Amino acid sequence: MRTNILRPRRMALCLAAVLAVLAGLGHAMAQDLRFFQIGTGPIGETRFAFGGLIANAISNPPGSRDCDKGGACGVPGMVAVAKSTNGSIANIEAVAAKRLDAALVQADIAYWAYHGTGIYKGKGAVQTLRAIAMLYPESLHLVARKDAKIASVRDLKGKRVSFGDKDSAEMVHGRLLLGAFGLTEAQVKLVQQKPGPAADALASGQLDAMLVVDGYPVPILNELAQRTDLVLVPIAGPEIDKLRTQNPFFTASTIPAETYKGIAAEVKTLDVGVALVTGAAQANDLIYGVTRALWHPSTQKLLTESHPRGKLVHLSASELDRLGIQLHGGASAYYFDTGVIK
Repeated sequence: MRTNILRPRRMALCLAAVLAVLAGLGHAMAQDLRFFQIGTGPIGETRFAFGGLIANAISNPPGSRDCDKGGACGVPGMVAVAKSTNGSIANIEAVAAKRLDAALVQADIAYWAYHGTGIYKGKGAVQTLRAIAMLYPESLHLVARKDAKIASVRDLKGKRVSFGDKDSAEMVHGRLLLGAFGLTEAQVKLVQQKPGPAADALASGQLDAMLVVDGYPVPILNELAQRTDLVLVPIAGPEIDKLRTQNPFFTASTIPAETYKGIAAEVKTLDVGVALVTGAAQANDLIYGVTRALWHPSTQKLLTESHPRGKLVHLSASELDRLGIQLHGGASAYYFDTGVIK
C-alpha cells in the first residue's frame, strides 16, 4: 500500500521537474526571440506582397530546422513581420524614428531624404538612413477611364485626378509629371486618395485618372480593368527626356501589351527602383545576417517562384551603385566578404 501511495507523489514530482525545465526553455527561447518589423506599402500593392515574402525568407524562429536540412535560412532567433504602411515617405519617417527596423522605399525618395534635396529640401536630411539592397523596379502607371479622353499627361488639365494620399510617393511623382508638361496643381482637380478608394472612384465615374507607382501587374489595376474600360497614358516625349536628365533615378521603360485587360499595345513609361533600407543604429551583425538571408539561394528561389517581380531581383555592384545612399555597415561587410564590392 505504501508503494501505491508514493507512486503518484513521485509522478507529481517528476512532472513538476519536467514543467520547470520546459518553462526554463520557453523563457530562454523568449529571450532569444527577436522581432524585426519591415514597412512595405498599402495592402494590394506589390511592396506589401513582396515585403511579406522577404519577411518570411529572413525569419528563423527558435526551434526551426537547420537551413541545410530544409529548414529556415533566415537570421537565427528572428521573426520578421511585414507591416502595411502609406508608402515610401511614411516608411522613411518610421525608420528614422525607430518605429520600423527596415522598409521598402523608392530609391529616389530615399536619395532625397538622405541628402536633404528634392522634396526634403528645407526639411533637413535623414542622415541616419542606410541601405541594405536594391530590389526591383516599379513602373509609373497613369491610368484613365477610356471615356475621359486623356491621351497625354497634358490632357490632365481640368480633369479629376488622384496622385495618391497627401504624403505618398505617388503625389511626389505626380507633381513631377505635371511640372514636366508645364502644368500646376491648380490646373487639375486633385483628389487625395489611396489607390483602393481611387480605383473605386474611377470605376464609378467620380474620377478621371489616377497614378499608381508599382510593379506590374498591379492587382488593384487588374481588378479595375475588369470593371471599366481603361487606357494607360504614355509617359514619354521630350518633356520626359528632360525630366530624366534632372532626375537620374528614372529609367525609360514599357508596360507590355495585354498586361491589363483592354490594353492591346505596349505603353511607354518610367521606372524607379525599390530599395530595402534601415537605420544606422541597427547592429552590424543583425543587418549582416539580414543581408545574407536576403541573398541566400533559397530566398532567391522563393522570390522568383512567388512573384513576377522576383526574377528582377539581382545582386551586382552596379545595382548597389544605383542606391545613391550609404550602405549599412553590416550590409557593406557582407558585400565585401562575398566579393560583390571590392
